[in-house]
Formats: sequence, structure tokens, C-alpha cells
Amino acid sequence: MEKTGIYERYPIRIIILSNLVSFAIYGLGILIISQLGLAFSFLYLLFILLFEYRLLRYHCSKCYYWGKVCGFGKGKLSGWIFKKENSSKFCNRNMTWKDLIPDILISLIPFISGVILLTTKFNFMLLTAMLLLVFFTTFGNSFIRGNLVCKHCKQKELGCPADVLFNKKNINACN
Repeated sequence: MEKTGIYERYPIRIIILSNLVSFAIYGLGILIISQLGLAFSFLYLLFILLFEYRLLRYHCSKCYYWGKVCGFGKGKLSGWIFKKENSSKFCNRNMTWKDLIPDILISLIPFISGVILLTTKFNFMLLTAMLLLVFFTTFGNSFIRGNLVCKHCKQKELGCPADVLFNKKNINACN
């Protein structure tokens, strides 16, 4: 870490924690949806895989951390799979709330499924899984991004469309 608090290479503990939150959300989502049947679980898993592919291919490949150890470890993974793209495409992108629909659906699909299932037959394990899903989606993601990843991110310094969307006062331009 440099004096500015920016990581060139994130510590392994941050990568593990950030991925544990993501895997908890995915796992709880699969657990909830599995109550609807194997086919629905498979479709949800396919959605997760497409979501991750989209992230690695169309976002990570343009990020400063491409081929490097970012807070989620995905920059390194993207570097193994995809060619580096022009970084200015990353930071010049105008992100809107509409762009977050796939991110929101990762938790919303299992949550709505759980609500439907609970209305047909109450199940304490299902309710617990739903509450944990809400916890990891809200507080877990907020802690990871707010305290561990985004505040130490070099790409944020260079220009990040998510930072602009969430913090309207921080309108950064690419250098």
C-alpha cells in the first residue's frame, strides 16, 4: 500500500472476505431457489455464471487492475482469460441504475422466490436463508466495498463509473 492508501496489490485477506460475501450470496440464492426444483437452481446458477462472465469480460478487461490482484481477485482472473482492453473505455462509461439490474437480480430473484415459497408453506430454514441473503447483500456488500475495496482502489482514483453513480460529488475523469 502506498502513502495515499491505494493498493497496487490487495492483501489476500480482503480478497478472501470479498469473495466469501459473494459466495454466501450465491450459495444462499441457490439454496432458496432449490426449494423450487433442480431446473430452477440450474437456471439461477447459469445466470450467476453469465453475470460473472460479463463482469470479467466487459469490465475487468478494461480496469486498471486487469492482470493484477484487485480487491476481488477478478483482475488477475480476467488477465488469464481475456485480452486487455483500452482502460479509457472503463472510466468514460456512463453508468446508470439500469446497469445495476443484473447485480440486483442476483439477490432479488432468490428473495422473491423465497417470499412466494413462504406464502405457500412456512419454513424456518428458508426464512433464515432469506434473512442472511438480505444481510450479506446489504451490510456485507456495503462493508466490503465501503471499507475494504473501493476506498483503496486505484481505478476509483483514475475514474470509476460506479463511484460517480453512488457518490455524485466524486466525478472523476480518466487520466
